[in-house]
Amino acid sequence: MLKLILTRLALAVPQLLILSFLVFLLTYLMPGSPAAAILGYSATPESIAKLEAQLGLDRSFLERLGEFYAQLFQGSLGTSFLNGRPVLDLYAERLPATLSLIVGGLLVAILIGLTLGIIGGTKPGSVRDRISTAITSISLATPEFWIGIILLLVFAVQLRLFPVVSYVPLHVDPAAWARGLVLPSLALGIAGAALIARQTRTAMAGAMSSRYVDSLTAAGVPRRRIIFRYAFKNSLVPVLASTGLTVSIMLGASFAIEKVFGFPGVGGLLLHSVTSKDLAIVQGGVLLIAILIILVNLILDISYGLINPKARPA
Repeated sequence: MLKLILTRLALAVPQLLILSFLVFLLTYLMPGSPAAAILGYSATPESIAKLEAQLGLDRSFLERLGEFYAQLFQGSLGTSFLNGRPVLDLYAERLPATLSLIVGGLLVAILIGLTLGIIGGTKPGSVRDRISTAITSISLATPEFWIGIILLLVFAVQLRLFPVVSYVPLHVDPAAWARGLVLPSLALGIAGAALIARQTRTAMAGAMSSRYVDSLTAAGVPRRRIIFRYAFKNSLVPVLASTGLTVSIMLGASFAIEKVFGFPGVGGLLLHSVTSKDLAIVQGGVLLIAILIILVNLILDISYGLINPKARPA
């Protein structure tokens, strides 16, 4: 397992280098001047040129790229053009809200997805399979923000079971933090459950039609034991793959959910930075999201190795 972990970590380094270069290139090519965006409509060409010189935006591509990588290797993502604060500090303040939302949404997605997938996959073509497939299709076609708005209107505005503005930091009030996560996590998780449900159904249907299941059934092994101890275990690898994809999708979808529920998360900061052309925050946000995705894939690769020894490098 140690070799597997070291191999995956070694592969992550060039991925991050290539990705960081692409992030820098895209932000460098963004149209418009950040200095003009900061100064507003009353800015003159002279004041724009002066601010660009102060921010270092008048330097060549290679000079700015070199400074970008120098900061990265020192563990810094630069400072915000707008308020002069370190980018890492700004994201550190908002990351707990986004991570809370994604973890809550992932738990909901796994619970619903596995349930629907097992229900349908253990008896393909049955009524319950068609019902679970229909629920999955509706879930897949429904935008996360629309589910969030409906949940908000019904359970927060009409029934008043949950707060409208929902996020409370964990260290301030753990009970209010958990209560505030219910509706956003459901909105994110219901939409994310579809991929897991489909993959689970396919894997379970294949496992249940295999010879070893027939042999176990003929030997008198209880069906519940066959499903959960043998078929489900053998279906875990493709299910884990769909879970990893679901997390990646959730990272993007969480931005819309943060907006609906007033979450002070990474999404709001990143979107505001794009409109205000605060390049350091944009670069830092995209890199942090990429690192999260790489970490999730690393955890999944290690999980593959634990479940299936053949996935480990020789």
